[in-house]
Amino acid sequence: MADNARAKRLADLIREVVAQKLQRGIKDPRLGSHVTITDTRVTGDLREATVFYTVYGDDEERAAASAGLESAKGILRSEVGKAAGVKFTPTLTFVMDALPDTARNIEDLLDKARQSDEKVREASAGAAYAGEPDPYRKPGEDEAGEAVEADETDDTAK
Repeated sequence: MADNARAKRLADLIREVVAQKLQRGIKDPRLGSHVTITDTRVTGDLREATVFYTVYGDDEERAAASAGLESAKGILRSEVGKAAGVKFTPTLTFVMDALPDTARNIEDLLDKARQSDEKVREASAGAAYAGEPDPYRKPGEDEAGEAVEADETDDTAK
């Protein structure tokens, strides 16, 4: 097993090589400038690499980019092998990154929370407290808030 630092360095190299090759070396129209490599992870034995990518566009462009990456997998793996100089070039697996969708969902939820907070703020603008301004009894007062003599409040003497 390789150490984690070596796997991390290989993952970074794979990410750079694949991104560079997609940008300059592959002439597939499905893999235009709208494909971005976001992350790469390599297993501990350096045999398999998972490449995460995003596609700017609709579902049709995402499907086309996925098919284009699968067809270019062999070329990309050979380029990684040339650049890495390892005994065994890792197999590449391309996975659509869910990060943009997750970020969009979080932004939508935050917008809903802001709108809800604004509604509450508007509803409470002219509101008053339901009870008295000072709901606590003070020493020397009865339940009606009237002053009481000192001997009536001393319950310990009885």
